[in-house]
Amino acid sequence: VCFIPGGLDCSISFVSHVLGKVCIHGRQKEILSVLVPRLTDLTKSDCIWQRICWRLVECVPDRWMEAVVLGFVQRAAGADVLSRLLGNLVVKNKKAQFVVTQKMLLLQYCHTTAVLQNLLGYLSLDTLRRALLIKVLQELLETWGSSSAVKHSPPEQQQYISKAILICLSHLKELEIESCRQELLTSMMEGVKCHLDSSLPQIRRLGMIVAESISSKINTDGPVLKFQYEEDDETRELKSLLVPTPPFCVVSSLPDDDRNEKADAALPLVLESNKKSYTAAPVVPDEESDAELDSDDDLIPYDMSEDKELKTKAPLYIRDCIEVLTGSEDVDKWEATVKALESLVRKNPAGTREVSVELAKILLHLEEKTCIEGFVELRQRAQVAVLTTDPVPVAKYLTSQFYSLNYSLRQRMDILDVLVLAAQELSYPKSHGKTKHSGSQKPCIQLLPGSDSSKDWRRIVDERIKSKTRRFATGQSQVEPVSGPNEFNSVAGHFFFPLIQHFDRPLTTFDLLGEDHFVLGRLVHTLATLMYLAVNTMAVTAMGKALLEFVWALRFHTDSYVRQGLLSCISSVLLSVPAERLLEDMTEELLETQSWLGDVMEKDPDGDCRRLALQNLLLMENLKKKLKTVPS
Repeated sequence: VCFIPGGLDCSISFVSHVLGKVCIHGRQKEILSVLVPRLTDLTKSDCIWQRICWRLVECVPDRWMEAVVLGFVQRAAGADVLSRLLGNLVVKNKKAQFVVTQKMLLLQYCHTTAVLQNLLGYLSLDTLRRALLIKVLQELLETWGSSSAVKHSPPEQQQYISKAILICLSHLKELEIESCRQELLTSMMEGVKCHLDSSLPQIRRLGMIVAESISSKINTDGPVLKFQYEEDDETRELKSLLVPTPPFCVVSSLPDDDRNEKADAALPLVLESNKKSYTAAPVVPDEESDAELDSDDDLIPYDMSEDKELKTKAPLYIRDCIEVLTGSEDVDKWEATVKALESLVRKNPAGTREVSVELAKILLHLEEKTCIEGFVELRQRAQVAVLTTDPVPVAKYLTSQFYSLNYSLRQRMDILDVLVLAAQELSYPKSHGKTKHSGSQKPCIQLLPGSDSSKDWRRIVDERIKSKTRRFATGQSQVEPVSGPNEFNSVAGHFFFPLIQHFDRPLTTFDLLGEDHFVLGRLVHTLATLMYLAVNTMAVTAMGKALLEFVWALRFHTDSYVRQGLLSCISSVLLSVPAERLLEDMTEELLETQSWLGDVMEKDPDGDCRRLALQNLLLMENLKKKLKTVPS
């Protein structure tokens, strides 16, 4: 920056043109990393230099305004610095207003939290600009509450918009909140519904946090919304944005890691100060404290160190277990039966087969009478034991109940989990009392509520590819893993085909293609798992063909969790069905699938879907190369 000697008037429009042209041609970082700190120092106490700086950015042509404004916002050392450098540019210049209030907030999501704090803090520091702050909040809430935006925008963008909403709320004054209270309440109700309908846990948690924040702002005196979710670093960072940040404390040049650490560190300081103001213990008079003393404190307690807990014996027969689970009022006996049922089923397979369907029905409807640690797992393990002991009739019963009336979504997902775990157990060889070799561990498929099944599929596919890779090395020979018949071979169709038949038939209380898309996502992932476990079975080709038709019918589903499951199904088919059968029996389906995978890889808003599509295309390419090397 040069100085004008002698107090002469001059025009700086030429400098503005140079600045704009340099920024638009990719040298934004080089020029603004020098110019912004220098202007920051000059404008601290000199109002003339402030006017010169305002004039500098105001004279930048509209076609270059975005690059200049974005550079200033990113490199300013705080909202107050940005206010000194830009003045009321967003009020005077329509292009700058569009960049600040629309493009950087609604069309882009690559900026850091510090940049968002700079931007929204800048809008809040002047009376003329505060109207834009309220307008921005309304548009952000409209986007946040749009079901279409929740379904089609990536999670990173939704997190970015949520951060912007929380920062806007931190800058609102009580009068401004009062003036738009009803609008905030309406937006909150619409937005939280859209987010809670999502199949992705991250999206649901974002909706809960933002809804809690809006509720705490509009209901300062009354009851507020409160959800249960897991607290982690991301959650704490989002909640810390509700604490107003001093405009001079935001440093935009910090890396993401350092910025997160500082944001996390700011929250405990505020909480600690609040604790100090509320945790002062009231002084209790001596007389009152003496009155609270009880003379019973002087009594000597009984010595109960040698007392033993009376344990109730569990039933020894399967039919006795059924009687206890259905009609017994003895809570201790009921609890002992639940804990011992799995081992009893596995020890007595003949007796279990006589009443297998009845026992499966009881376990499916079994509810917790007492507070048993791990009740859900105990019930699930017992169901798996019954299903593996008598696979065909129990699988028929469970798959038929999945599409029946009067079942909760939780029970339907329990059925899917049991089918997968039983299929996994049947498809792997038994050890027959021998110790398994440590190197032959089977892949673990986790089916916890809210877990991301696509992550399990990444691991499964990677392990399968690794197992098919040939490596030449010398050294100690490895012990061969235990081999045995695949018990899933003869029953795979009973697990698979009933699940795939009626997915498009809505029931009164169950609509997979409608509002129950989360269960549809679990169903798709279950089918992918069953397909993978059916490798080398007689029914694998028919299963693969049916699964490809199923995927083709749902390929344009709006829920990303369902699309991830569909792509996992493609991976299972490519890995499980023999290559010769794929090309002879499913040539047309593979060509259509390949074209769809290319579109997903290029256009899908979800990053996991794009990655899975690319992985499937690579599997197809490897399949072609493998067949070319095989002599005809």
